[in-house]
Amino acid sequence: MTFPIITSRSLRARRGSGTATDLHVIDVRSPGEFAGGSVPGARNVPLERIADHAEGLRGAGRETVTVCRTGRRAHQAAEALRAAGVEPVMVLDGGLEAYAAEEPSASEDPSGLPAAMRAGWGLERQVRLVAGSLVASSILVSIWRPRARFLAGAVGTGLSVAALTNTCAMGRALSALPFNRPPTRS
Repeated sequence: MTFPIITSRSLRARRGSGTATDLHVIDVRSPGEFAGGSVPGARNVPLERIADHAEGLRGAGRETVTVCRTGRRAHQAAEALRAAGVEPVMVLDGGLEAYAAEEPSASEDPSGLPAAMRAGWGLERQVRLVAGSLVASSILVSIWRPRARFLAGAVGTGLSVAALTNTCAMGRALSALPFNRPPTRS
């Protein structure tokens, strides 16, 4: 299913002109990723909880823009919101990577998102680190314990299934780690 997109330039222009008050900007990344920076004024609703928040967005008289790092999760969130009756829904074209790569407008703080995005590790980067470390270490250990090679095979199979189904069990597991959850309030 395709959704209307909004470019970084259009979103920045609407924010700069003050017309962004008619937008709900929803960042669907994990709380840990969101803490590293997002579109100014965005609200964090992780993808797995987006359906729980659809009621509050439905009929609010505002456009909803879904945002993630590259756009993949934002499309999944837009699909879930549309299925729940939320209209209109748009997706930030190219995600936060495109938003960060574009020059900020004169009214925007230039030290905002791009620097913040460099400060933390996104979930996809964490998955690559864990998967690569498991494969490399299992190959090394297989010199002494030949059965350790099966771990590398299992990780490779998991990555292939993740690509084919566009889901990631390792990503879901990593999103439960403390630095990927919102800070607890005392």
